[in-house]
Amino acid sequence: MELRHLRYFVALAEELSFTRAAKRVHVTQSTLSHQIKQLEEEVGHALFDRISGRHVVITEAGETLLLSATRALREVDDGMRALKKTPDPLSGLLRIGATHTFNMSLIPDCLAAFLQAHPRMSVAIEELFASDIERQLASGAIELGIAYEPLNRAQFTYEPLYIEEMVLVVSSGHPFANRKRIRLAELHRQALVLPTRAAMTRGIIDNALKSVGAEPVVAVEINSAAGTLAIVRRTKLGAIVSRLVTTGAQDLRIVPLESPTPLRAPGLLTQAGRRVSPATRAFIGIVRRTVLTRRHLDAR
Repeated sequence: MELRHLRYFVALAEELSFTRAAKRVHVTQSTLSHQIKQLEEEVGHALFDRISGRHVVITEAGETLLLSATRALREVDDGMRALKKTPDPLSGLLRIGATHTFNMSLIPDCLAAFLQAHPRMSVAIEELFASDIERQLASGAIELGIAYEPLNRAQFTYEPLYIEEMVLVVSSGHPFANRKRIRLAELHRQALVLPTRAAMTRGIIDNALKSVGAEPVVAVEINSAAGTLAIVRRTKLGAIVSRLVTTGAQDLRIVPLESPTPLRAPGLLTQAGRRVSPATRAFIGIVRRTVLTRRHLDAR
């Protein structure tokens, strides 16, 4: 079924005349008749009863389709008009909450593109724990969160962006520096740098370690990605971090984790039932495009 089939159908349903309907949609009567026949074959019902060569009455099945077809065409036409209309330039303040990982990696690229496209906008970004992002979204203090799947899905709209792999990062002098892979169970009694227990990522890591009976020695707890890498550089401690955090850290060794690989799903969070502002929609669109572009480049 194509859009033109619905337009021809609605025209005939409203005119009840092949002559008038064909003139309205600028096709010949034979073309209109052929298109209506195609539509009837596809839906499996007669949509019109022919009472003469040129005039018809709509059937019960046709009445059923007419309501939905009219609504669908109205929405398509409204969308086309909105696209053709020159939008008002965005202005004002957009408030965003993001976890520290995204402030290092995703947010800077998205922010640069957003401000270039909307120079009259300003943006306030708070680096927060995922739990704090949920609280601030609920209170209306921020309009958009970039974090992980919320505990209360009913309160928020959550759009996952991708699956993120956690890895072990160590210095060149670490015993695991030359390993190609490491099983999570091998981290038992190993000294590690981990996020604090207030961070959602810590719960993901702890659950993965617990699943294989591994109990590492938590030597340092810190929620700064840059701080974590700095500690790893200056010590023989390992750290479990997002692979994104390691971008540009060529002096460190990145060791993939397996059996199991700790995973998390970053996503976009908005408050359920709350109108999403044009500025928020614009920023969300840039985030989506940035993520897709990165995935395409990584796949090459």
